[in-house]
Amino acid sequence: MSESAKTPADFWFDPLCPWAWLTSRWMLEVEKVRPVEVRWHVMSLAVLNEDKLDQLPEEYRENMRPGGKAWGPVRVVIAAQQLHGDEAVGRLYTALGTRFHNEGLGVNPESIAAALEDAGLPADLIEYADKDTYDAQLRASHKEGIDLVGQEVGTPVIAVPGSDGDQIAFFGPVVTPAPKGEEAAKLWDGTLMVASIPGFYEIKRTRTQGPAFD
Repeated sequence: MSESAKTPADFWFDPLCPWAWLTSRWMLEVEKVRPVEVRWHVMSLAVLNEDKLDQLPEEYRENMRPGGKAWGPVRVVIAAQQLHGDEAVGRLYTALGTRFHNEGLGVNPESIAAALEDAGLPADLIEYADKDTYDAQLRASHKEGIDLVGQEVGTPVIAVPGSDGDQIAFFGPVVTPAPKGEEAAKLWDGTLMVASIPGFYEIKRTRTQGPAFD
């Protein structure tokens, strides 16, 4: 099947979010079993929460503040995208997420530096973790995803073409562990089905387990 025949699925993520990480690994499985091409974009939990820091739990709030842990990874990813192209985004996300989540190595300069090496990207990109050089582009990427789905959600955001050609966007799905094979295909088919119903907004239940990584 040609690339042009594949359905584009735009995926917005923040590398810090373990739930977005699981959804992203599911999407890689979906690419294997359905004619789908994932296009990766950055969104920022720090930007999302900057106007409501006083409403957040203390530990989470500290990560979201200027200079907190939430800023460095997204700044490095957007710098990689700006300087090395869109194709670098997915590679770097995989390298970051593997270290942050699967390996539990923490969100720190050492993990980011190792992820850049894993992704085959220049080591000096880490310098952008503490710079606002590409914050305008970061905010624009974030806004593009949030404008599609609304302000009352977080990461991930997925957008696909609707029957009329306009993008249909949704938050999630939130799932653990990441489904594989036919289970991945079934969840994708069901997600598209409910997202395509006019007036459909939400299905939700209380989470009874935390994120489970392979």
